[in-house]
Amino acid sequence: MSISQRLQDLGISLPPVAVPAAAYVPFVRTGNLVFLSGHIAKKDGKPWVGQLGRDMDTATGAQAARAIAIDLMGTLQAAVGDLSKVRRIVKVMSLVNSTPDFTEQHLVTNGASELFAQVFGDQVGAHARSAFGVAQIPLGACVEIELIAEVE
Repeated sequence: MSISQRLQDLGISLPPVAVPAAAYVPFVRTGNLVFLSGHIAKKDGKPWVGQLGRDMDTATGAQAARAIAIDLMGTLQAAVGDLSKVRRIVKVMSLVNSTPDFTEQHLVTNGASELFAQVFGDQVGAHARSAFGVAQIPLGACVEIELIAEVE
């Protein structure tokens, strides 16, 4: 099954690349690697604001991470023209806006990781990963994720 068919079956349409909110570009390609800048969680087109462990639970954080994964795939498609050119999701780095005692950043990040596996399959979608708890993310967003992919 093609990636576009998997996305369609999941009811996902990829968004266009978001305009950067500061002095950076959405992605950089060097050789066969594409580095995607951090994408913050958005809900209804606005930053998905909240702090895990204070006013947001793990399941909601995972939904936010899944939403970011969709945005990241939109940017990745813009970078390479067609997601079928992705050979491997290499690395995902997740920053979770969380209280000092919140310890489920890895479970929040699963919202993105599991979607990449669904869309790309285990061979391409399985990736190395880091998940950090941080005191704050730009605009008060609950999660920010960046990605590195290997492409044709």
